[in-house]
Amino acid sequence: MAAVMAVGIITQGVFTNYFSFVDTNIFGKLLSAFTISLWASFLFSLVLAFRDRQFINIHYDNPINRFGIGTWVASTSVCSILISNNFPERLQLVKYVTILNVILWMTYIIISIIALRDIHRLELTNKVHGILLLTTVSTQSIVLLLNTVFKEKVAFYINISLLLVGTLFYIICAILILNRYLKSYKSLNIEDEWQNTNCILHGAVSITGLACILSNAFDDLMITLLWVIAASVFLVVELVEIYRLFKRIKRFGIWDGLFIYDVTQWSRIFTFGMFYALTFRSYTGVGSYSQVQKLVISVGVWVILLLIIFEFILSIRGIINLSVKDTRQSKKVVDR
Repeated sequence: MAAVMAVGIITQGVFTNYFSFVDTNIFGKLLSAFTISLWASFLFSLVLAFRDRQFINIHYDNPINRFGIGTWVASTSVCSILISNNFPERLQLVKYVTILNVILWMTYIIISIIALRDIHRLELTNKVHGILLLTTVSTQSIVLLLNTVFKEKVAFYINISLLLVGTLFYIICAILILNRYLKSYKSLNIEDEWQNTNCILHGAVSITGLACILSNAFDDLMITLLWVIAASVFLVVELVEIYRLFKRIKRFGIWDGLFIYDVTQWSRIFTFGMFYALTFRSYTGVGSYSQVQKLVISVGVWVILLLIIFEFILSIRGIINLSVKDTRQSKKVVDR
């Protein structure tokens, strides 16, 4: 579902914005159809997990992994927005999906609160990472979804309430994450202990800013402040990521240090796309920071394009390697 979120935000928040000067209708619909197909296939895998009674084992037993359910909410929001913008004749269907997604979000928030309690009770605070911030991402995705599907009909107090809930979760979860890493930074094995999902530290701020813009809940000064915060956190987190990359290459070599697929890498592409979308929508051309925004808009689109192509290549390679491994294991069983 993180892949769905990444492809979806790049379709709607990056390519559609950057190439708005040309007719991207067909291209947008094709990418949207591809994203929706991914979402449907992953949704089917969740149904299979329920059928095989593996759901609790995979998604619930570990309190930290429970936060991953937030990708279901956010990816459903993304797909619903894509359908609403590219296939308006299906708007009525999207409204029903939106209602179901709000119910799913409410359930997820309850699960997350219980998970936070269990993390404290089981003393797992030394294992937390950016996945906790999916509480904020999923909440603000609901704001984006409601204001896309129902537009001006969404009450102001609903927007404010959701934005504040998402912000509250960000503060709580960010404190837990930062406390984990700052407390042990001297002995931190950054190659193994720093998680890809920590990039959601800036992605969650970006989606909050985008939700504020779309809901018209705050003025331009607040939007500017959120962009500055998002850019600052982006810079710090990505500098850590670059340092981690050099450490991994030094330890594992270029091939095993760089060209390794992990599903959590999609979260990085999602956060890059979200920061780009916030920058594009908040750009006014005035102010001391406008040149930085202009650079992000003009260069960022190509960086994100290269990243997603690279990620698709890694994912296909990972699938092939897994298939070969399964074939060899099956052959060994048969030979025995």
